[in-house]
Amino acid sequence: MLLVPGEVTLQQLRHLWEEREQVALDASAWPRIDAAAQTVRRIADRDEPAYGINTGFGRLATTKIPRGQLELLQRNLILSHAVGVGEPLEPSVVRLVIALKVLSLARGASGVRRAIVEALLALLNHDVLPVIPSKGSVGASGDLAPLAHLGAVLLGIGEAVVGGERVPAAEALRAAGLEPVTFGPKEGLALINGTQVSTALALAGLFALERLLRAAIVAGALAVDAAAGSLVPFDPRIHALRGHGGQGEVAAALRALLEGSGIVQSHQDCGKVQDPYSLRCQPQVLGAVLELVRQQASVLVREANGVTDNPLVFVETGEVLSGGNFHAEPVAFAADVLSIAASEVAGLAERQLALLVDHTLSGLPPFLVRDGGVNSGFMIAQVTAAALASENKTLAHPASVDSLPTSANQEDHVSMATFAARKLQEVVANAQTVVAITALAAVQGIELRRPLRSSESLEGVVAFVRRHVPHYELDHYLAPDIARASRLVRSGELGRYAPLEPLGA
Repeated sequence: MLLVPGEVTLQQLRHLWEEREQVALDASAWPRIDAAAQTVRRIADRDEPAYGINTGFGRLATTKIPRGQLELLQRNLILSHAVGVGEPLEPSVVRLVIALKVLSLARGASGVRRAIVEALLALLNHDVLPVIPSKGSVGASGDLAPLAHLGAVLLGIGEAVVGGERVPAAEALRAAGLEPVTFGPKEGLALINGTQVSTALALAGLFALERLLRAAIVAGALAVDAAAGSLVPFDPRIHALRGHGGQGEVAAALRALLEGSGIVQSHQDCGKVQDPYSLRCQPQVLGAVLELVRQQASVLVREANGVTDNPLVFVETGEVLSGGNFHAEPVAFAADVLSIAASEVAGLAERQLALLVDHTLSGLPPFLVRDGGVNSGFMIAQVTAAALASENKTLAHPASVDSLPTSANQEDHVSMATFAARKLQEVVANAQTVVAITALAAVQGIELRRPLRSSESLEGVVAFVRRHVPHYELDHYLAPDIARASRLVRSGELGRYAPLEPLGA
């Protein structure tokens, strides 16, 4: 994969998240990198103070550092900032972090030598992934703590994952054909200043939410047929009058999935006027989610292509300017909005599940099992879904509305973007399980309407699910069934049945 700084696409970022990929930097980037590094060297040779090059950091920015200590300054910066805690980031997220850092440095506004960028590319291409703790960033002055763990590995300090095993950093560098680096002026600061961790986490959440939304559309279509619902709410004329594109797309996907259903044909004259909202308002809810996904995808692609270092080097004038591009408020807002959207996907799916297990609403056997009483069927599976949907309501509270000053009040307003993006992962994971349980229940409901058949598309989904999870005939150890169904949602396999254009920009 060829990475062009400033022009990376969502599809490329998604591919980096999904699987290991060999990457190369576009040749046009190297002259810019070299020119910025030369600019920094010239400034470092002067006597006047320049923040991040020959001064301390944060509230210590007024402290001038002697020329002979500039290398020690950058090394100490990395070591003092490597204070992350918590579980390590997932390998897929770490790959994104490294790629995003390369893209930012390669814009030629950070002043690092090409050797630093080449080392990061070597880590990525040899699948040497630094162990980066997930907690410890407030999302302003960049993701300082987690990115310091990335920088420490380049120094030969800390740990990295090689071939699935955690090894000392020095050993990991050898696996990538590298020796420990020595940081020149500004290079340590350039590595830790930036929003790459929060952006990588938010992108991972976005990609997982894309899969979730597709699976929710499939599960929702199954639920309509299982509950003997109506196709009328998906009539394109209804959605054209409102004018929201995403709403119309979801309605069209639901119509396509249900087209030709024998179950639908069997109850055309049943006399029921309207279905509950969880069935007939799917286009309105999931369509709004679809539009949010696309909107926030565009925000995160811009962030991935941007330079969030500080200070910034402007080669044309020889200036180094201090600003605040490291403040991750755009990422925080995007992650918070995506959490709200994922929570709503789970909330809607849980209501569909509750409808299906209630025989007074669905017309199906109570709790979707034939021999009720001795068998409890999906009774407590719905309780699990309710627990997760409720948990998501708390997790969806915006992290971005909070701020705690840091660095002796120099950093007096922060974004909390890293937490916003990290908890997005949890909201989506909960929602994946809720949608998976709803899909299992809906498949069960369709089978309980035999000999009637659903549409060709949905019968294909039923057959696919049954290759992984058997029909629920008698009460049994149900947790493994839910785990297998959740994997189908998480992997994107169930969502592939949704006839929907790519969700991201």
